[in-house]
Amino acid sequence: MASNSEPAPDAQESARNQTLERCLEVLHDAKNDSEQFAALLLVTKTVRASDIDAKTRRRIFNAVGFTFPHRLLVSQETPTGCSQHVYRSLGLTLLACFCTDPDLAGHPQVLNKIQLLNETIVSDCEANDVPLTSMIDDAYQCLNGILATSKGPTQMVSNGTLPCLSRVYLHHSYGWHQALDLLARLLTTAGAKCWKKCKSDLVKVLSRLSRDFQKAEDMSKFKLCEILPRFLPPSPLLMESSWGVECQRSIYQGLARILSSKLDESRRNPALQLAGCLVSDYNADWILAESRLKNSKFLALLVNLACVEVRLCLEEPDPGYADSRQNLITACYAAMELGIQECTREESLLTEAQKLQLIAILQEACGAIMYYLNQVGWQRMEDPFIFASVRILSAWLAEETSALKEEVCELLPFLIQYSRTRFQLGAACRDLPRQVAELALCSSSWGSLWPGDALRFLLPALCHLTAEERPRRILIAEGAPALLLEYFQHLWDTFASDEHSSEEVSLQTACGIFLNLVVTAPDLVRQEHCFSSLMTLLLTSLPTLLQKKEHLVLAANVATLGLMMARLLASSQDLGDAAVMKEFFRASILFLRRAHVSEMNRGSDKLTIAVSGSYKAAWGDMSELWFLGMQAFASCVPLLTWLPQEVLDSRWIQDVLELLGSVCPTSVDLELVSAFQGILKEQAEKSPACKELILSQGGAEKANLYGMAALEQCLCEESKRC
Repeated sequence: MASNSEPAPDAQESARNQTLERCLEVLHDAKNDSEQFAALLLVTKTVRASDIDAKTRRRIFNAVGFTFPHRLLVSQETPTGCSQHVYRSLGLTLLACFCTDPDLAGHPQVLNKIQLLNETIVSDCEANDVPLTSMIDDAYQCLNGILATSKGPTQMVSNGTLPCLSRVYLHHSYGWHQALDLLARLLTTAGAKCWKKCKSDLVKVLSRLSRDFQKAEDMSKFKLCEILPRFLPPSPLLMESSWGVECQRSIYQGLARILSSKLDESRRNPALQLAGCLVSDYNADWILAESRLKNSKFLALLVNLACVEVRLCLEEPDPGYADSRQNLITACYAAMELGIQECTREESLLTEAQKLQLIAILQEACGAIMYYLNQVGWQRMEDPFIFASVRILSAWLAEETSALKEEVCELLPFLIQYSRTRFQLGAACRDLPRQVAELALCSSSWGSLWPGDALRFLLPALCHLTAEERPRRILIAEGAPALLLEYFQHLWDTFASDEHSSEEVSLQTACGIFLNLVVTAPDLVRQEHCFSSLMTLLLTSLPTLLQKKEHLVLAANVATLGLMMARLLASSQDLGDAAVMKEFFRASILFLRRAHVSEMNRGSDKLTIAVSGSYKAAWGDMSELWFLGMQAFASCVPLLTWLPQEVLDSRWIQDVLELLGSVCPTSVDLELVSAFQGILKEQAEKSPACKELILSQGGAEKANLYGMAALEQCLCEESKRC
């Protein structure tokens, strides 16, 4: 019985190794093509029969090289009695063997075979045509090996591999599963290049995948959930065409069916990840359906499921549980951010009832994020997942700071230290060559305008938190003002070199934070050296900034913050050079005096006061700053002896009085009257020349007409003395 049984595995392996050794000896000693060809036939059978190690593969390559396989691949002859593909089949088998070695797969002699490999995979064949299907399988193995090399993806795109893979998939030819997998990997590696070079082919593939996903009733729909994210085009390509709208609708309908069903996590989670990718790239625009009601229900469901998943993962005592689900949680973060946006938008897809429900569950999810960051954040500063967690939490805190106050205050030291660490890393990397810096800075796939820049996302939250006493005390204790000044300087330098950059909004928000500190912690402003540095930056920046109308809101922030700080620093040595100060105040006067003009009221012959045309578009964003700036300027008049003369030289007083005299008094609201009175009164009290000018321009009568009691009293006292 023993003699008729199969050899033991070890014996089989030993026999194969002996055969391979003999073949390699023959190859080494072959004197002509016939002998080499015969030895190679035996080698390929041995190669296919076992998994060879890297050392043996190298020995085969050293014995054969690239020249003979190349001749086999391009030969048009066929030995008598052999298959027409025998040479090419043998050449592909050898090439497939070599391509399992990364060094060989990236060799120019392999890369120049890409077009031949493309021709092979699109060959028409039946599944039972073993020689041809074997060649196609070898071609896919070669392409997979090439794709894994540094130059491979670019070479495959430029040599037309993508259209061939698309054709195989669309026709469901032999190997279409391999083609789809290879397409997905190629898009993951070189997505932008693929869409730029082969858009029409990828449109067909994505459209087919989307339709299949919409219609699928079996397990394939869950596989498609995993693969579809790789085929999504760069934003906003999917929004700009009818085919894109159809793809969105198909994906939306497929996801709605999955997420509305009761499924276990292994089936639900791929759908959440697909939805997260769509949200990240296309916000809420991809949620297309027949009715607004369905839109809102799906959005509420998506955000709800995302919040539940975040809580389940992050509230686990074992951090390893969350670690194993980071991609899923990051996708859920994107859905949560969409939920936050929709809950705070006036024209939202959500109803008020849905908003209230989602706000509650978003709060619970953010509580879980804070718990997680307190547990592991300090130990994992370099983890991109921590960055993603800080980002979504910042989005929540930017809109809601009244909830979870204890938890927020407890986490603030970590958030400041984390932001400082990321900013310092960014500063170090900015001095490195670009390629090195890109490797050194970690960023979340969720996206970041500047990789590692946690402060950019945290700024809106800090603007709220610095207005509250307890968070403000913690932020000051953690050195936040000095950090914010460094960051402000970085933003300003970037903005100064490229005024079309995205830093302007962040600069405005940072000004808001400093304004909060100036108003609520004036002693800090007087004592901390960083504020004198900030003052210097503001003084030198405003005159230039004010010349550019497109940056008017930022100029309003800089002017108002500078005036507010000047009130506090006027008696110190921190105001800097007198000439620079005067230039700043001249620019401030220009900013304040330009805001209002007289215009003819429609339907009557009376002039009314109005916001000037150049300020009108931005007035909603800067009106509060203008009024605060007026108050601050008035406060500076008695503190700076030279300031009244600057006002006189500017002819601002004449402009104000002329404006008030030309318009209908009822068109000037009380807040504006108060602002003008503050400036005129302080000038009159501080400077006799200003008093005389105001009186000569009918200031007393205008004060009486507009109910400016304080100004009227000041001028009357002067008149009596005269």
